[in-house]
Amino acid sequence: MPHVMVDYSPNMENLVDMAAFCDVLRRAAIETGILPMAGVRVRAVRADHVSIADGDPRHGYIDISVRLRGGRTLEARKAATAHIFAAARDHLAPVMAAHPVALSFEMRDIDPELSPKCGTIRDHL
Repeated sequence: MPHVMVDYSPNMENLVDMAAFCDVLRRAAIETGILPMAGVRVRAVRADHVSIADGDPRHGYIDISVRLRGGRTLEARKAATAHIFAAARDHLAPVMAAHPVALSFEMRDIDPELSPKCGTIRDHL
């Protein structure tokens, strides 16, 4: 854990290299120092059907959601949120300057008592 999920409007695929964007988010998550490299998972999913603001099909969005196991301080989560969001905003700045795009971010805790985990990634790092 953490899971970084990117939900985006279909028109973003013509404007943003989503694989590169996922890598930017992965690196930023690790750079926070509070999200363990072995647990970081980033994925992007296109929403095929959207209707935004006044319905103009040029409008687009990218919504970033981070779910992480509970136990980190609010200060640590705020710092991580600021760092990852800044990396996303910086990467997308050229696109946002030329196109109407809404960028949003949310970080939320997962109750560790209700979220069992297992895996072997750490064994292979």
